[in-house]
Formats: sequence, structure tokens, C-alpha cells
Amino acid sequence: MALVEIVELKWLLAGEGVHVHVERLQSDPEYARRILDVAAASSNPALRAAAERVRRGLAQDAA
Repeated sequence: MALVEIVELKWLLAGEGVHVHVERLQSDPEYARRILDVAAASSNPALRAAAERVRRGLAQDAA
């Protein structure tokens, strides 16, 4: 998982008032699921796309 994709997600979510802890996102699957679900429900298409990229990347890392 590329850190730049996680940081993009972090800043896009910050624009919506959601704080993301990068290290926890990478190490806590339940936290990651909750954050990515919030992002996926956003009306911002760039945020939804970033969330999908991060979700795929984290799934690949877990495999």
C-alpha cells in the first residue's frame, strides 16, 4: 500500500472534518473499515475514489 494514497485519503477526509490516524489505519482492520465506510458514503467523488484505492491496497497487503 502506497503511503501517498493513504495521505491523500487523510487530507480529503480532513476537508470533511474527519481525522485519520495513518498508522492505525494501516494496522487496525476495524478502524480502517469504519474510516473507509465513512469515505465511501461521501458526496465527494475524489474521496470515494481514494477510499476505494486504499481499500484495495489494504486488502492486497493483508493477503
